[in-house]
Amino acid sequence: MTILDGKKTSQDIKLEIAKAVKELKAQNNKTPHLAAVLVGTDGASMTYVGAKVKACELVGFNSTLIDLPEETSEEELLKQIELLNTNDDIDGFIVQLPLPKHIDEQKVLMAVNPDKDVDGFHPENVGRMALDLPTFLPATPFGIMELLERYNVETSGKNVVVIGRSHIVGRPMSILMSQKRKAGDATVTVAHSRTKNLSELTQSADIIVAALGIPEFLTGDMVKDGVTIIDVGITRVDDATKKRGFRLAGDVHFESVSKKSAFITPVPGGVGPMTIAMLLKNTLLACSRK
Repeated sequence: MTILDGKKTSQDIKLEIAKAVKELKAQNNKTPHLAAVLVGTDGASMTYVGAKVKACELVGFNSTLIDLPEETSEEELLKQIELLNTNDDIDGFIVQLPLPKHIDEQKVLMAVNPDKDVDGFHPENVGRMALDLPTFLPATPFGIMELLERYNVETSGKNVVVIGRSHIVGRPMSILMSQKRKAGDATVTVAHSRTKNLSELTQSADIIVAALGIPEFLTGDMVKDGVTIIDVGITRVDDATKKRGFRLAGDVHFESVSKKSAFITPVPGGVGPMTIAMLLKNTLLACSRK
């Protein structure tokens, strides 16, 4: 069993990006600049944005954090996005989700300039991805593809089951895995809450991407020997034995599934760190396009 180490791989990618930034600066080219918009005080969102800002510093990017109060109106947020769209110094920016309930997330994501949409969520970029055209890939699926490639996981002709159909992970993963690419050429099934006989599908899968948000949902009896497991989920589970009173659990029951796996991502330290690394990679791409 091989652990797909997202923490180590993301560090490798950051070193590669830092080297590219150093070369840009040596040639007096523009330093990549990533901005992040945070609305409210959601704990997880604050942690994620903080990690992204820290990662920018590590690779030599300029970064800007726009911290807005919970009561910020949709109109005010859209004005802020327009300022970022028209600021030539900003190469890419993200609007951290989830947003407060009084703000229409779809309207906000649609307002982001596709050329600065380093999260890869804008319909124009999603459409380009589906047509296999150059674009910003959504950071989490992009990170998963990178992990599969760097660990030389064979995907061509393999039977892949993606559990979850979100626009952020499940749906783009199903598209990317079926395309003609190094980590692709697979036969993909998308499973979800209405899927019948899910265990039958997972038991015949060579690769499973679990992205449904239910802790330890996928268990050892649901997979075959030699399977590759990508665990996208991360949930706080109460645990009195831990100092913090909780532990982080993925969508996969690691103890039972890992015994049958050829490759598996841990939680934490698997897909999560890769998401931030690929956000940086998209920002570098945005800067180089100029």
